[in-house]
Amino acid sequence: MEYFKEREAEINGSLLAVLSGENLLFLGPPGTAKTLLAKNVCQSIEGGNFFNYLLTSFSTPEEIFGPLSLKALEEDEFRRKIDGCLPTAHLALLDEIFKASSAILNSLLTILNEHKYHNGREIVDVPLLSVFGASNELPEEDESLEALYDRFLFRYRLAYIQDDENFRSLLFRTLGDFEPAVQISVSQIEELRASAENLPVDPDVELIITELRRALQLREIEISDRRWKKVVQVLKVAACSSGCPTVDRTMALLLQHMLWNLPEEREAIRKTVFELVVSGGISTEKLRLDAGDLKAAISIALINELPIGTVCDSCGEEFSLRQEVEAHHNMHPNHSYKLKREGDSRIYPYDNLIREIDSLQESSGKTAALSPAQKEVFENEYEDLAGRLKGVKKRFEKERELLRDLMEANIWLSTLDRNEALLLHDTRSEELSEIEGLMKEIRSVLGLQIRPSGHVEAEAEVNAEVKAKVPVPDSSSSSAGFMKGLGSRFKLR
Repeated sequence: MEYFKEREAEINGSLLAVLSGENLLFLGPPGTAKTLLAKNVCQSIEGGNFFNYLLTSFSTPEEIFGPLSLKALEEDEFRRKIDGCLPTAHLALLDEIFKASSAILNSLLTILNEHKYHNGREIVDVPLLSVFGASNELPEEDESLEALYDRFLFRYRLAYIQDDENFRSLLFRTLGDFEPAVQISVSQIEELRASAENLPVDPDVELIITELRRALQLREIEISDRRWKKVVQVLKVAACSSGCPTVDRTMALLLQHMLWNLPEEREAIRKTVFELVVSGGISTEKLRLDAGDLKAAISIALINELPIGTVCDSCGEEFSLRQEVEAHHNMHPNHSYKLKREGDSRIYPYDNLIREIDSLQESSGKTAALSPAQKEVFENEYEDLAGRLKGVKKRFEKERELLRDLMEANIWLSTLDRNEALLLHDTRSEELSEIEGLMKEIRSVLGLQIRPSGHVEAEAEVNAEVKAKVPVPDSSSSSAGFMKGLGSRFKLR
């Protein structure tokens, strides 16, 4: 990007945080352009006031909220002169935010929660669209700081520039002052939020969020209901500002920046989000495991089938399965056995019987057969699994084009996100081919015939549904026009 190297996701997140009215936290070392980025984003707001301050443990409320009004004190009133301070800003960057003193923290929480500031007897409406917090490290265990941390919905971990070419460009190429190509007014932002309120959410997005919440709970990552509610509203704003008619599942890729509590959780959450979005909330990994389990179960059952009828010489009980003989032996370790074949009257102790059975199984060269009851159970499991696989495969066959078109319409995704989603889709398609191979093996063992698909009409319906879901952005809307103009300056695409 022209002004901010390797900061595409952070720029997208900063703009979306402002439009959706949420706060954003930059976690990382100093010198990573946090202040410059926040200041330039503020320039894109028509008439926007920017407030920036570096907090320390010795910072006083006067530095953040303004000095005491001497004139008010003469009238026995406690009031601050807030002009030019945080209570009058549209966008603020508070560096080292977790070092704020308790005196600052109490008022800060009220501003973040309610956008209100108690200035003496007066309650002031704070025009803040978003507060950008920055810190080198996460707060220590402290209830007040944890409450502050929870108010930052967007979270980004910043690092120094990694690419050599980007590093050289930063050092040796001079750029002019940043000037936004287009600006958006506060009233337009409010209109965007109002329009986003009633934007419908696709069913597969509901499924993705539900499955994601379950996956996070299994990892003992708890997200409050309040944050989940905010997340959905952000996705609506993202879709509305992209000109999309609904919140489609590519919007859910943005969840990777809003759900982690600790930096070490980021990668696991990102991976889970991408897997659910690409597969529409369906786990292809579970399909593969289920197919493998079914094949293994059939193999075990076939090995378990005795090659020849066996009867207990001591009590006369007959067996057709190895596990039945084993269970009988455990109950009656002294019993002996006979094989039900003509001209054979030998009596076998248990150990000798097992060796003879293994020898017969090996020398027969015949595929062991399943009992009718077993075959029926396995066939039902196969048909259920085949139906699930067919549904997923049908979706994947035409989905790459759909996924690409949806992501092109989604202005908030970084190039890295787009490429990774398409790569993962290709990987999942390969996995489906492997699962199909497993299913063919299972079908062969069960002796099932390949049934003609006969699903041409069904596939046509699916394809029609796919095309219908590709959004047509409304470039005439003020928000879409703003994002196009702003994107050309920040180079969002």
